[in-house]
Amino acid sequence: MRKAVCPGSFDPVTNGHLDVFIRAADLADEVVVAVLINKTKSSLFDVEERMEMLREVVAPYPTIVVDAFHGLLVDYCRDHGIKAIVKGLRAVSDFDYELQMAQMNFRLAQVETLFVSTNPLYGYLSSSLVKEVATYGGDVSGLVPDAVLPRLYERVGR
Repeated sequence: MRKAVCPGSFDPVTNGHLDVFIRAADLADEVVVAVLINKTKSSLFDVEERMEMLREVVAPYPTIVVDAFHGLLVDYCRDHGIKAIVKGLRAVSDFDYELQMAQMNFRLAQVETLFVSTNPLYGYLSSSLVKEVATYGGDVSGLVPDAVLPRLYERVGR
């Protein structure tokens, strides 16, 4: 079984993330959406809330599962028999950072990284931007899955 992982904070998950998960599912037998547990980082949603939303939005895709990890991603990959990391790239600036990470991950554990170019519909989209727009009253419908929208608005006080 070929397994891949899509790691991230997903605070909150966006339609851009979901697009990458679905496309990765066409390449692997199982895709693990792995939520990074980072206790030093301030998040809008806690890890359990993010995992709950992710499980809801990937429910129609039986080969996509949700999990969490802390520490090095390559350790998680080694422990779970995962040979590939899938990352969505929005711009050249993403590539500069992600290439370094990919090379280090390969050096540490021979885990490959596959880069998926972001669907042009979502090329500008990030969780941070979605949170900022929602916080100031902007309409982010169509940018996050429908199941996430009311939770996001409730959390930012709309």
